[in-house]
Amino acid sequence: MSDSKTLRPVIEHTPFQTQPTQNVHGWERIGSVAGGVVMVGKGLRRGGIFGLIQVAIGGVALARGFTGHSSLKDKLEQGRQEMNAVRTKIERAGEELKNLKTRAEVAAEKAVKTAD
Repeated sequence: MSDSKTLRPVIEHTPFQTQPTQNVHGWERIGSVAGGVVMVGKGLRRGGIFGLIQVAIGGVALARGFTGHSSLKDKLEQGRQEMNAVRTKIERAGEELKNLKTRAEVAAEKAVKTAD
């Protein structure tokens, strides 16, 4: 008997394919797998077009749970980040307008005093 093991290369991803980051963790992944199994089972038992829809939704949930990645969650997070960036710009613009208003008021007071 030989103790040597055959080493095989592990290909994690191709050079042109970026590996998606995991954005689904813990109980959320477990829930996705469990929900996916239930939906696929119900869809297969139901049959027809609505059963097919259930199987498809269950398959998406299973894929989400197994891979730990959700494209929809990515899009929602990107939208949230963009909204926060816009909010920051609006707040900054509001501060600039407030400063301009204060300067205009000071300039108007000086103009009134010099006119007297």
